[in-house]
Amino acid sequence: MYVSNDPDIQLINAGQSSKKTLTLSFDDGPSRVLPEILDILKTEKVPAVFFWQSRLLYTGRPWKRVLEEGHQLGTHSSKHSNYVKLSPEEQFRDLRTSKLKIESITGHEVKLFRPPYGQYNEHTIAAAKELGLSTILWRISSMDWELKEEPEQIVSNVLENLEDGAIILLHELSQTVDALPELIAEIRGKGYEFSLL
Repeated sequence: MYVSNDPDIQLINAGQSSKKTLTLSFDDGPSRVLPEILDILKTEKVPAVFFWQSRLLYTGRPWKRVLEEGHQLGTHSSKHSNYVKLSPEEQFRDLRTSKLKIESITGHEVKLFRPPYGQYNEHTIAAAKELGLSTILWRISSMDWELKEEPEQIVSNVLENLEDGAIILLHELSQTVDALPELIAEIRGKGYEFSLL
């Protein structure tokens, strides 16, 4: 869980709703399992936010489904460099390159940015603001990247930390695909609905 008092960093979905809501977010795509994730989300009628590394986005990847099926798309940098190890100029250049590549392929404006590893500094925030991007982190980490053999633990990690407005960090991984139907069912069973940012 990341804690930040910086008003430029979004950790929760602060939308106005009388119902308890959560936001599912997926990093590090578009990957080979994206179609499976989209199939589950479509069946369950769940919207989600995808943060993509632009180096992985090719015209042949199923990016159209993401937009056609009502999900949001953001950038997760060009190649997942740790921004705090880059100069201000390198951060800006990487972020601009990523944003422009995603926009050129999809034809949709990119307005959301998640820093790789959740690492950022004042230069990261300044670059994002200059490019018209909202910086989005998360409130709940599923730790799915560490749980290849334990998809049930992905579900537990999220359920143990549920709170209204939480943004949940997931990744486009096969173990996340395995956990996703149960995760959605359990979250709904606790009275939450799913929303976009």
